[in-house]
Amino acid sequence: MDNSFAHEFSRFLGSHRSIRKYKSDPISQELIDQVLQDAIAGSSSSGNLNGYALILTRDKARKAELCRMHFDQPMIEQAPLLVTFCADVYRTRRWLRLRGARDNFNNFEGFLVAAFDAIILAQSVALGFESHGLGICYLGTTLDSCDRISKFLELPETCFPVTSIVVGVPDETPVKRDRLPLAAYIHNEKYKQATDEEFLRIYADREIKGWERYRSLGGEIAQEMERLGITNLAQYYTSELKYPPEEVLASSRRIRDLLVAKCFDVCG
Repeated sequence: MDNSFAHEFSRFLGSHRSIRKYKSDPISQELIDQVLQDAIAGSSSSGNLNGYALILTRDKARKAELCRMHFDQPMIEQAPLLVTFCADVYRTRRWLRLRGARDNFNNFEGFLVAAFDAIILAQSVALGFESHGLGICYLGTTLDSCDRISKFLELPETCFPVTSIVVGVPDETPVKRDRLPLAAYIHNEKYKQATDEEFLRIYADREIKGWERYRSLGGEIAQEMERLGITNLAQYYTSELKYPPEEVLASSRRIRDLLVAKCFDVCG
């Protein structure tokens, strides 16, 4: 193995930041095509079916519409490119039909496999753009607004939006977000459930840094935290300021309903 390449790749991964402020500089079509072609060629895919579709949005008016669907995040209109990644079983099923094969993959496993393919590709695309000095940020709001996004992008049946990224020239240099220690994620041979004391040790640093970060936002956020009686990071994460359970449940129902509307057999 080329140790210099391994070292450089490690440094590259460590340089990742989610960018939320962008310059208006355009991205050339040549660069977009190169990144997408490289990402598709270099991403693993179940059965080599490549069960994904990418919708590129650069038109300002259409980005503005999608911005509203993504809860008015300014970076969507700032960045020159928005990419929506879809789990696309429609293309495969149409090919099967045209070749006289049995219909398949319009089931829950088919959706999951295509969704995983799309997410794998999304990360390859993100790394590709970052390798050219561009910034990216994932939009988790894609799932929250999957029904409206699907209609706006005119997605056919068994084609479902799973994530999106904005891409552009960074106009900020944010600090690196912390991660939990490796022990939080890695299990040897089987899942090991930590004791309560071990859990609290694992989250100790995150509790401090995360709490300081959200408190530092100041203004209305700090006031709302006080009004709601939020005293730690865990409480913040399930408050109406971040991920309230009732809204997460409502989003889950929209996802389920759209899967059914898109003719995925999720109950069979």
